[in-house]
Amino acid sequence: MRVGVLTGGGDCPGLNAAIRGIVRKGVEVHGFEFVGVRDGWRGALEGAIVPLDVPAVRGILPRGGTILGSSRTNPLASEDGVDRVRETLAEYEVDALIAIGGEDTLGVAAELGGEGIQVVGVPKTIDNDVAGTDYTFGFDTAVNIATEAIDRLHTTAESHTRTLVVEVMGRHAGWIALHSGIAGGANVILIPEQPFDIGQVCAWVENRFTIRYAPIVVVAEGAVPKAGQMVVKDSSLDEFGHVRLSGIGEWLSHEIADHTGKEARTTVLGHIQRGGTPSAFDRWLATRFGLRAIDTVKDRDFGTMVALRGTDIVRIPLAEATAGTKGVDPALYSEFGVFFG
Repeated sequence: MRVGVLTGGGDCPGLNAAIRGIVRKGVEVHGFEFVGVRDGWRGALEGAIVPLDVPAVRGILPRGGTILGSSRTNPLASEDGVDRVRETLAEYEVDALIAIGGEDTLGVAAELGGEGIQVVGVPKTIDNDVAGTDYTFGFDTAVNIATEAIDRLHTTAESHTRTLVVEVMGRHAGWIALHSGIAGGANVILIPEQPFDIGQVCAWVENRFTIRYAPIVVVAEGAVPKAGQMVVKDSSLDEFGHVRLSGIGEWLSHEIADHTGKEARTTVLGHIQRGGTPSAFDRWLATRFGLRAIDTVKDRDFGTMVALRGTDIVRIPLAEATAGTKGVDPALYSEFGVFFG
């Protein structure tokens, strides 16, 4: 069997570990051949296929990013996209495809599976918002990076007695904000699942000043004020129809400064959360996903995604995994309310 591997959507730490696990076990245990699809679904549309073998995956375990490249290309946005993907796979004699990605990449995989293409999904995203899996790889590294940044910002905030707003990634889900905010000792954590009251935020901030501590506000990029609109720097959309987020942190710092009369500054972590060496947990999880994904191909259990449930790797239908995003449970968020203010 010849198997194609692609990585789509935003890059994240652990992608190379997953590719390595797939290829090593696929070649050495199952005797499969592999090709890599360059730049996500764009490569599948344009026929950008490269050889992928054991020597190609040596030494990539600790590397961030992806050796195959990625893009946010959506083949379903093109009228002949499905046919072009099918033609590429036929031209290179690819029998099955492993798609490593988040909600958008896996959504395309689910649609292509419905069109008869033999596909298996692997969930990755720093946002940890793919349904059906307890964790996605990339998330742990992003949380560690954000937590370290918050730790560093505490000292400079206290030196100047100012509010520091830390904007982290999280379009639909506040997992990074919640985990890093709690780990970093933030005084306010704002997530997309819970529209916030700016008056309450400022009250929490002022309370910290009364006890002579400088406030740290952690906000997910997709967080919105009550009865408000998402704050963005521009309204352009990507191929999946998503607004390119960023701007809520800057807006918050202006509002806090106006309400409290004290200086507020913003730090936007942005792509720093995605870059660099993956954590030990992300390498471990990505490797396990890769090993189980190629077993899934061996079993010809197509139209499925590997997922973490507890400590077990299981298979679930791609349709289930892409039916919606996994958000922060309100009960979990409220559990940490004692630390706000």
